[in-house]
Amino acid sequence: MNILIFGATGMVGQGVLRECLLAPDVERVVAVGRSATGQQHPKLQDLVHTNMYDYRAIESQLTGFDACFFCLGVSSVGMKEPEYKRITYDLTIAAATVLARLNPGMTFTYVTGAGTDSSERGERMWARVKGATENALMRLPFRASYMFRPGMIQPLHGVRSKTPLYDAAIVVLKPVLGLAHRWWPDRVTTTEKVGRAMLAVARRGARKVLLDPADINALGS
Repeated sequence: MNILIFGATGMVGQGVLRECLLAPDVERVVAVGRSATGQQHPKLQDLVHTNMYDYRAIESQLTGFDACFFCLGVSSVGMKEPEYKRITYDLTIAAATVLARLNPGMTFTYVTGAGTDSSERGERMWARVKGATENALMRLPFRASYMFRPGMIQPLHGVRSKTPLYDAAIVVLKPVLGLAHRWWPDRVTTTEKVGRAMLAVARRGARKVLLDPADINALGS
């Protein structure tokens, strides 16, 4: 498979990238982002692109992919809805619209979050915007699209969050997260299982389009 990853330098993206590079059936991985991953691997190509709302300059490099794992995302803390919508909805749909046109046989997987509001009418701003993004993605003409809604994610294999506060919290809670993953598999997953689950849906699909932590853990086992 040829895989495209957005957000490969973030916590989820790092874990997904690791699993892609380890998978024997993945031949090529292209990581699209404003900065390079900093990793070297025979399968990996960094595609540095500064304007994540306009892909006309690199369209020729975005063809021939079997799957896209879209792991870009920001916290909504301190943001007004228009700003959060631009970074979450507008940015995602700008990329996905181009990819659907260039790769109609692609499987597109998007990382949202537990509690995302598919109705787009709930009280929580971030959940409405994420719900609108999911709904728009599912209307695009991909071969298949899957919405990953993880709850708490335990980073493994040296994966770190780019958000200092979140990274510090994970370090403190590391022993608790390990236990929580075993005790509450319907609420907690790991970066390893997220990556393996994405590869699983790219290979053979899944019975559900909206995948919660329990689904992710089952697919990633």
